[in-house]
Amino acid sequence: MLFDIRGRRKHVVRVVYAILALLMGASLFLVVGPFSIGSLVGGGGTTDASKVLREQAERTEQKLRRDPENEDLMAALARARFNAANSLTEVNSETGTTFFTPEGRQELELGIEAWNSYLKQAEEPRTSVALLASRAYFGLAESSVSLEEASENVAGAAKTQRIAAEAQPTINSLTTLAIYDYYAGNFAAGDEAVKEAEAKAPSKAEAKEIGKQMAEYRKRGKAFEAQKKKAAEEEAKFGKERLQNPLGGLSGGTGTLGE
Repeated sequence: MLFDIRGRRKHVVRVVYAILALLMGASLFLVVGPFSIGSLVGGGGTTDASKVLREQAERTEQKLRRDPENEDLMAALARARFNAANSLTEVNSETGTTFFTPEGRQELELGIEAWNSYLKQAEEPRTSVALLASRAYFGLAESSVSLEEASENVAGAAKTQRIAAEAQPTINSLTTLAIYDYYAGNFAAGDEAVKEAEAKAPSKAEAKEIGKQMAEYRKRGKAFEAQKKKAAEEEAKFGKERLQNPLGGLSGGTGTLGE
């Protein structure tokens, strides 16, 4: 796909792709990291599968209309939407990365909407649904069309992952939380999550490896903060022109949601 990168637009493109690279770097770690953090594998379903899952979500919505305060139905709706999004993915033939289709992104948004309704109602949100929601937020961040939207979704990922990590503080949940916190600019909170993860490591060598890996993602979080500042400067310099991805979103590829 060709797009104009002459003049001031060139600066916009450079900033956006720097942000994109940082977001995709975190996603890649979440997929293939040494501790299998938040495995996102399992998408790329067929059209028939997506149809079945979307119909399931619609049936759950109908039940909720009759019983609007049913927590089980709220959780089921959020999960159904996230599963539907998982089936609406494609693979970038050049990079091999999996990304959500526009329909898949819509399902992510509907899933987040259902999750927020559930969160207001549930006293103790289900960890499994919280994990799906946090990954959905990060998936939306990667395909956001503006810096502001991407930042809001990263913050949502960190906030939601904290619910899961506090309920089940495992190495995976804590290191994922640290990554999201770093990208959200919550460096002190990220450091605390790393310390907790290191304390749970079965050996000193593994604890050291956790610290090493997370130090790299702390640096990337700092770089993300720097890029956001640069983007704000570019936006102010060029007036009303928005920092938007010329390909339609901050990411041409994002991991799918894991169970």
